[in-house]
Amino acid sequence: MEKHKNVLAIDGGIPVRIKPLPEESPGIHYYDSEEREAVLDVLTNRSPFRFYGPHVTNKCQVLEEEICSKYNIKHSLCVNSGTAAIYIALAALEIGPGDEVLLPGYLWTSCINAIITLGAIPRLVDIDDTFTMCPEDLEKKINKHSKVVLYINMSGTTGRIDEIKKISKQHEIKVLEDNCQAFGGKFKGVPTGTIGDIGIVSFQLNKVITSGEGGLIMCNDEHLFRRCFGIHDLGYARDKLGILMDTSCDEKYHMWGTGSRMSELQGAVLLAQFRKVDKIISKMHRAKYTIRENINNIDGILLRTIIDPDGDTGSFLIITLPGRQICQKFVEALRAEGIRSKGYANPCVSFLEWGLHLYYNNKSLVNKKSLHPGGWPWTLSENYFSTDYNYRKGELPVCDELFDQSCLLKISSALTEKDVENIISAIRKVSAHLL
Repeated sequence: MEKHKNVLAIDGGIPVRIKPLPEESPGIHYYDSEEREAVLDVLTNRSPFRFYGPHVTNKCQVLEEEICSKYNIKHSLCVNSGTAAIYIALAALEIGPGDEVLLPGYLWTSCINAIITLGAIPRLVDIDDTFTMCPEDLEKKINKHSKVVLYINMSGTTGRIDEIKKISKQHEIKVLEDNCQAFGGKFKGVPTGTIGDIGIVSFQLNKVITSGEGGLIMCNDEHLFRRCFGIHDLGYARDKLGILMDTSCDEKYHMWGTGSRMSELQGAVLLAQFRKVDKIISKMHRAKYTIRENINNIDGILLRTIIDPDGDTGSFLIITLPGRQICQKFVEALRAEGIRSKGYANPCVSFLEWGLHLYYNNKSLVNKKSLHPGGWPWTLSENYFSTDYNYRKGELPVCDELFDQSCLLKISSALTEKDVENIISAIRKVSAHLL
């Protein structure tokens, strides 16, 4: 029996565990009476719209105030999604035809969507061992059309963002910090999302805290904030009664905008969730670093470089292995050992299974597709500079190599000590056979 236990489960051995791991979505495991009471308060007062109603409960406003206070930021703005937040922030930075936005090849498709929708051009930048934007490649690619660096804190933490900010400042380029996957994290004591000129956040189901959908914009610049506010709300400010089209507002803040407001129902859930953010992050961080410390000495395993471990939210563990085939076998063997969940949640994936997080899997980008038959925005005369830009696999060599050889483990905020022990045992068992 003992000998059989040492055989990989994928080869007919006994798996390390049978019970599925908890779902990856961190915030949902902390839903309780506080979220329910907050939502019921909004429903009881019949005021789900944040700006006016029979008796507005100001959930969104209080959430914004608490975020500003906790993260020492002057302005925050609740919106209805992280995707909308990116669009609004880029629009506030006056991105449009003739401009390019530099962003890393490890991303999410929303980032590309926002750039294209505004008529600008995405310019891909390679990553480094932090799995975030490489400062050296950024420096090489900045040109006269470069207007914004869209820096993404991917997979729960940031990378060499201080170097990115320094390079951007030298070239007088703004930094939009996408903090969707690292809300509540820090970099050298500074909250992520507050390091760039504007920071954006997502509260979608898989994020640190969640209301199913929802987003946030953070900044210190009054001018940029007022632009963001107008763009998120049909292009205008509101008066003291919450009525749109306040004619006393400075006309330079009368713009074209979207209906991207957050509802009080979302705000209610997020207000309760935000007050638990440190607890959620602490649970994930403890689990991740227990796993890291116990697999760090395994030959053949290379762990992602984390510049500031203390500031890591702990939501993802990334492992690089010696080769594409070994990586895929490693993932399949871990799943067979019971490192899996149920339904939509798949805690262990290779990067090649990671879909639209990989630049070359965004086929609309690769093929330069358009919603317009004329091929807009690539065919605009202002964007002819991008004619030779290529988005196919092979464009970013470090991305391509890391994607081929890496896998990730999504760290649930509900892992028990036994779950963590099982994950460590499974990685050690699989490594002993494959590496």
